Amino acid sequence: MRAGDAATDDGRTLTVRVPLTLRKRGGRKQVVMPEGACWGQPRPRVDNTMVKAIARAHRWKRLMESGRFASVTELAEAEKINQSYLCRVLRLTLLAPDIVEAILDGRQPSTWQLELLLKPFPGDWSAQRAALASEHKYESKT
Repeated sequence: MRAGDAATDDGRTLTVRVPLTLRKRGGRKQVVMPEGACWGQPRPRVDNTMVKAIARAHRWKRLMESGRFASVTELAEAEKINQSYLCRVLRLTLLAPDIVEAILDGRQPSTWQLELLLKPFPGDWSAQRAALASEHKYESKT
């Protein structure tokens, strides 16, 4: 008998096939359900990479606002990271609160990756929601 096969009471074989896709997220493999499939309540998918980036962005913003660092260049040197990367991550402090909340709660669409959030996005929260909704199946609570 092969994996996925099960013998019935009358000795016949029953084969069950489950379509699934595996996707790597944050160094872990995740099973992605096919569109329209419903296997109970979906568990939150907290993406630690995105959560850490948001936390870093707010930490860096506080460091800049406190006057500890006079410029982005100075902060990037202190953190030993590329100035361009620091600026892209720092933009995450401009995300709409409900978008940040969805990410922290793991309710963001499975298509979202940190790479998506590091791309330029509108500063206006309504425009952010609209841009994410049209391209990445995001539904705002507001």
